[in-house]
Amino acid sequence: MSLKNVAKRKTLSTLAGDVTPRQRIWDAIRHQHLEDGLITMQGIRIALKRQQPSLSESRISDYLRALIAGGFLVRNNPEAPPATTAIYVLQRDVGVEAPRVRRDGTLPPPPGREQLWRTLKIIGTCTGQELADAASTAVTPVSRAAADEYLTMLSRAEYVKTVREAKPGLPARFQLVPSRWSGPMAPQIRRTKQLYDPNTGEIVYSRVTKTEGGEP
Repeated sequence: MSLKNVAKRKTLSTLAGDVTPRQRIWDAIRHQHLEDGLITMQGIRIALKRQQPSLSESRISDYLRALIAGGFLVRNNPEAPPATTAIYVLQRDVGVEAPRVRRDGTLPPPPGREQLWRTLKIIGTCTGQELADAASTAVTPVSRAAADEYLTMLSRAEYVKTVREAKPGLPARFQLVPSRWSGPMAPQIRRTKQLYDPNTGEIVYSRVTKTEGGEP
């Protein structure tokens, strides 16, 4: 399989399930970019037709304007008459993950779990406190409680392994399992205590609630 075909597979086929509207739009943009390099609203609507037909055109337009303001997209035919179909080209392809860009084109700081997930890849072994300290920035601090919760869920999904069990006065240490690094998007903890991996579109862990008698 050619590199181009591999890239195309990573736009649409790997993003299934619980994907945000912005992610679907970005996926459609990258798909057109890899097809012929020219991006149109019509092409985006066709790509979204099966996956998210209810997504309004205004919502797509809002995201396109934000991407243009941020320098990710540029209009290819800005001098064309008003009735002409607008054609865009992808100027900054930042990969599978949709840019989290504001209307004015600026980028907000990454959320805490995204910082935790990315830090896990480079930190080696760590405790919850060490991971929180390494992932924190002046703009987005991360608490030890948040790091502990995230490590617990990742451990249950076997994304991290325990390299030292917790003992009185000694916290547990964890390490990312290299083969379980699924991509740049941080696995998400849902309110239902499930862990969802947006890189694969799969629920990778669900907590089993036991009844009073101890049966699942």
